[in-house]
Amino acid sequence: MPIVDIAALPCLWERLKSSDKPVVLYGMGDGAQKVLDVMRKKGITPAGIMASDGFVRGHSFAGFEVKSYSDTKAALGDFTVLLCFGTQRREVLDNILRISRERELYVPDVPVTGGGLFDREYALAHAKELEQVYDMLADEHSRELFNGWLIARITGEISRLLSFQTEKSEAYKLLSLGKDEVYADLGAFNGDTLEEFLNAAGDVRRVYAFEPDGKSLERLKKRHSALGEKLITVNAGAWDREEELPFVAKGGRNSGFMPFTGGLPPKAASVRLTQMKSLDSVVGNDDVTVIKLDTEGCEDKALDGCRRTIQRCRPKLIVSLYHRTEDMFYLPLKLRALCPDCRMYMREPPYLPAWDMELYCV
Repeated sequence: MPIVDIAALPCLWERLKSSDKPVVLYGMGDGAQKVLDVMRKKGITPAGIMASDGFVRGHSFAGFEVKSYSDTKAALGDFTVLLCFGTQRREVLDNILRISRERELYVPDVPVTGGGLFDREYALAHAKELEQVYDMLADEHSRELFNGWLIARITGEISRLLSFQTEKSEAYKLLSLGKDEVYADLGAFNGDTLEEFLNAAGDVRRVYAFEPDGKSLERLKKRHSALGEKLITVNAGAWDREEELPFVAKGGRNSGFMPFTGGLPPKAASVRLTQMKSLDSVVGNDDVTVIKLDTEGCEDKALDGCRRTIQRCRPKLIVSLYHRTEDMFYLPLKLRALCPDCRMYMREPPYLPAWDMELYCV
């Protein structure tokens, strides 16, 4: 099947602008602030902020009293819901789907980091690159997922995207992992992705775990202490060279490197200079067999820092595609130039928004 007709897709922001229905944001925090910023630029007035029933504690956000879903229904009757937070928890996903059956619900696409907005005009401006990536994908499932994600990013509609999500354990089968892998986990967080990898591979010969957030790295060490000397931890961000950069340390997945663009500004106390290193400089001549890059928007620079290792070892690659507006096409095309003969697959586990979209290169 061909790539979806981008020009024929309705733009979410145009739809909201022309609708008479009140628009209510579902969720708070950085995601909601980014959606609010776009709405104001587009001249769309929000009618309120809501949370799931049982999660309202009398607080407010962005000048709105946060109301429960039930209270919002009682006050507004029919309204449009914009999902403004991310989740992979099954019970939360089920609740979102329940709400979507009762009210018109969309998932706006705003960048996790960086600028730009992936709307229809942006997609049309990059149609050639998007078509190139679509044609590069190695199986029909990847192409269906790509089209579903493209539709969701422009229209906010999630049904087709959800139809082609798969469990992470299924995605790992693409890599044919064994017990003798040398695994480089760039953006290792608290060890959750390493645990997934070990479950799929059975064991490892060695692990290089890069994580700039010290608290997260300590959790990883405790979680995987059984690996002993097989585990080499690197308290640094993955980059193309050695230097220091300002880092927003939050002890969790919201940690990231400056400049902080969009959403809620960081507290000054949470910003500190953090060491950056390339994978090439750390592994030397070790025979790395698998590299995972989930570096909160630094994937481009991190890939440059893996270039020698990739060309020398021809490892399997897992690369996150969802942090920056352009990652959907920019990173696959960069990887194709770096690995001309690799097979590329896209997979995403159950998650809303598509914040765990990954490219598997073999």
